[in-house]
Amino acid sequence: MNNQPHITVLLDEAVDALLTDHSGFYVDGTFGRGGHSGLILQRLQADGKLLAFDKDVAAIEVAHQRFSDDSRFAIAHESFAALQQEITDRGLLGKVQGVLLDLGVSSPQLDEAERGFSFQQDGPLDMRMDQTRGQSAAEWINSADEADIAWVLKEYGEERFAKRMARAVLAERQKKPFERTGHFASVIREANPAWEKGKHPATRAFQAVRIHINNELGDLEAVLEQAVNVLAPGGRLVVISFHSLEDRLVKRFIRRQEQGDQVPRGLPVREDQLNKRLRSCGKPVKAGDGEVSGNVRSRSAIMRIAEKI
Repeated sequence: MNNQPHITVLLDEAVDALLTDHSGFYVDGTFGRGGHSGLILQRLQADGKLLAFDKDVAAIEVAHQRFSDDSRFAIAHESFAALQQEITDRGLLGKVQGVLLDLGVSSPQLDEAERGFSFQQDGPLDMRMDQTRGQSAAEWINSADEADIAWVLKEYGEERFAKRMARAVLAERQKKPFERTGHFASVIREANPAWEKGKHPATRAFQAVRIHINNELGDLEAVLEQAVNVLAPGGRLVVISFHSLEDRLVKRFIRRQEQGDQVPRGLPVREDQLNKRLRSCGKPVKAGDGEVSGNVRSRSAIMRIAEKI
C-alpha cells in the first residue's frame, strides 16, 4: 500500500467558484479523500449544508472519520448519478446552490496496488471504484468478446491499436485467464506497436477498461442533466475533468444548455422562449505551474464553471 498523501487538484479555485452563498446547500459529487469537502465546510456558515457522494467504501470511511461530528455534513455511498433522487428525497429540488464534480480516479485508488487501477504496480485486476458491487475488470476481460473489448479500447481509450490488442487479449486468456494487472499490462504492451513518448503503452487501455467497468461517462451524462434540475437559479455547476472524453462531454453539455432549445431556422421565437438553462462563467481553468510542479497529476485537469439561469 502506498501512503503518499492525496493532493486535491484545483482546491481553492474550485471552492471559490462553487460558493456563492455561505449559508447554502452544496453537493460534492466525488468526495475522494475530502479535500474539496473540507474546504467547503471551513467556509460554510453554521446554517450551510454539504452532501457528498462516493462509490468507494474507503472514501466513505474517511468521510465518517473526518466529518462525523459536523451536523452540516452528510455522505451517500452512491454514484453521483443518484444526485436528483437524493436531493428530491430531502425536499431540496431546485434549491441547491452548487454542485462540484471532481472526475476520474483518486490518487489513493491509483497508488494502492490492491485496487487494480495501476499498470505500474501488480495487483488484482479489479478497477471497481465500488468493490461491493458490479463486475470486476478481470471478470469482464475474461468473458467479453473480441469486438466488445476492441470497442471499449477504441471508444474510451482512443486507442489506435484496439483491434490488435483485443485479439492479443483473447489469445492470451485461452492460455491463462487474467487475474493480475501486471499480466494484462504485459499483454497490452506487447500488442502495442507504437509507444508514445513518455507514456506507458498500457495507459490508454487501462483508462478505457476503468471507464467501462465504472460506467464513468454514463454516470457523468446522467449527473450533468440532474445537476441543472437540482440547482437553484444562480447556483453553480463546477466540473473538473482529467481527460478529453470527459471534458468534451462537459463542454458540449454546457454549450447546449446555453443555446437552449433547437428550433427550425427562421422560426419566429423570442430569446426568452428558448429555455436556456445555463451560462458559462469565465474561461476554463487549468492548474498553474506551481500546482503542476507539486502534483504532476494536475497537469491534465481542466475546470469548467456554469451558472443556472
